[in-house]
Amino acid sequence: MKKINDNALIWFQIITIFPEMFRAITDYGITKKAICNNIINIDFINPRNFSKNKYKSIDDRPYGGGPGMLMCFEPLYLSIQYAKSILKNATIIYLSPQGTVFQQSNISKLIDKKKIIFICGRYEGIDQRIIDYYVNEEWSIGDYILTGGELAAMIMIDSIARLIPGVIKKKASIKEETFSKNLLDYPNYTRPKRINNISVPEILLSGNHKKIHFWRLQQSLYKTLINRPDLLKRVLTKEEKTLLDEYKKKYDK
Repeated sequence: MKKINDNALIWFQIITIFPEMFRAITDYGITKKAICNNIINIDFINPRNFSKNKYKSIDDRPYGGGPGMLMCFEPLYLSIQYAKSILKNATIIYLSPQGTVFQQSNISKLIDKKKIIFICGRYEGIDQRIIDYYVNEEWSIGDYILTGGELAAMIMIDSIARLIPGVIKKKASIKEETFSKNLLDYPNYTRPKRINNISVPEILLSGNHKKIHFWRLQQSLYKTLINRPDLLKRVLTKEEKTLLDEYKKKYDK
């Protein structure tokens, strides 16, 4: 049995028949750094190792008929039991289109759980008895269908990892990014100042941080109003309301 690294801030156990897919986050980027720095741990359990037939198959036809195949109860159940023997008191999450839609505001609660077991389904899904009796939470990354839960798990792990203290050094970059204030991010520019006859907005070259802050907030509000007006249902500050009113008067004609 694998020993838990007690120094890690959060531990993920992934139940998947395709652990190799996760090299995208274990071998690259900030998640790799977080693993190397013992901030997070990611480990894998393959349900095929718990299959009792000679072909190591883990799927079968659904009772009552219908298209496709389902992942069977027993290999998943045994995988969960093994994962729980490693991670005591872990939260078991099944990734599916029927789950609660994952949002930025959910991340801090998931970080607080410390130990998470992700079940990555395949085919047409998994035996409902696993969901009813052994899953604590069901999450979705959006209203669309994937061929399996692996991509969803990677997205959630990446989103969670980057907000764990110590993973991203510059806290200011996290505070100002999209969704941090329930607004989309403002436009960003870098060198050179002018290229292909296109210039960086003059305000960003002014050195006036107060005006730059005002311009960035204005741009965030405008972009949110156009692309994600649902995010503006919260109570706006007086400054935000004034900027939006100005925009509407100028363009709502």
